[in-house]
Amino acid sequence: MTAEIQRPPAELRYADELAALAAADKKLKREAPPGWRLSAPAVVEFVLGNGKESSPKFVGARSFVERCVVALATNRGLMLIGEPGTAKSLLSELLAAGISGDTSLTIQGSAATTEDAIKYSWNYAMLLAQGPSPRSLVPAPIHRGMTGGQIVRFEEITRCAPEVQDALLSILSDRVLSIPELDDAHRTVYAMRGFNVIATANTRDRGVNEMSAALKRRFNFETVGPIPDAQVEAALVQRETDALLAAAGVPARLPQDFTRVLVEIFRDLRTGRSGKQGVERLSSAMSTAEAVSTGVAAALQAAWFGKGEPGGAELTSALVGSALKDEPEDRSRLKTYYDAQMQASKNPLRQAAYQHRDLI
Repeated sequence: MTAEIQRPPAELRYADELAALAAADKKLKREAPPGWRLSAPAVVEFVLGNGKESSPKFVGARSFVERCVVALATNRGLMLIGEPGTAKSLLSELLAAGISGDTSLTIQGSAATTEDAIKYSWNYAMLLAQGPSPRSLVPAPIHRGMTGGQIVRFEEITRCAPEVQDALLSILSDRVLSIPELDDAHRTVYAMRGFNVIATANTRDRGVNEMSAALKRRFNFETVGPIPDAQVEAALVQRETDALLAAAGVPARLPQDFTRVLVEIFRDLRTGRSGKQGVERLSSAMSTAEAVSTGVAAALQAAWFGKGEPGGAELTSALVGSALKDEPEDRSRLKTYYDAQMQASKNPLRQAAYQHRDLI
């Protein structure tokens, strides 16, 4: 069943590792916080890998991940902020899998998200027939997380209207959810041990729907930044593209020199610098996640429509699909980058990519 799922959730994808870490906790007599599946050290090891029971899944400082884990054991939620594509959602998924063993309690924030989608709604046929009762209640992620003592993930929280965001105020402060339509015996839902909220927000959405000061006080804020080391980023892109291509049943793999050049281009356009020389930054995030998608697209194009191994044409074609979105000026910026950094380069792949500049 798992093999047929396009992207299995972390608790299925890494089920063996979670079981091995739980066994290690028992052997080492490490106690898990109340309501948690793993001990705090084991959750960190699950995210970063420990060379034995678990593999590395997120690139970041151990001290940063430890702060995130500690925050989720307090009476405040965890807010992960950063540029798009910095693996905020991946980190929240891994933390939820390690702590609760379940990543399904997820709210996707958007302009259409309502308070009902966060707390609870009603089966209206049953509501009309029987009136308000626990049977006619349809629990949403917050309700389920509180009653089950589990982590709830709130993606892109600042995409929601402020009044929807503020539905979390009493939940995060008092750990209580009130359902006024029910009778006294069922009106109040108390959070069980293990419940908490991980929210994510993109810095590029700042100003869309600002969080209230009251809600900010109920979260510990942690900033997730781009991977600082180019070699580490290249290794991650290589590993992830190879895994995605293998899952797609495609025998093609990215050559290491292709991956290195791809990551160099993304870092140049992300930071606005190429060595000591300045370049024009694109409005696109040019994130590591997008570099992985670009690498996969180049490999698939070469395997299906090319000569098997991606080259300059595939690099430029895939890059255009990732880099050029809704900002018209980005097209001229990318052409300028090609003229300045690809044409005179001694790297054969960069030169080959420049020969296909007309694809931009």
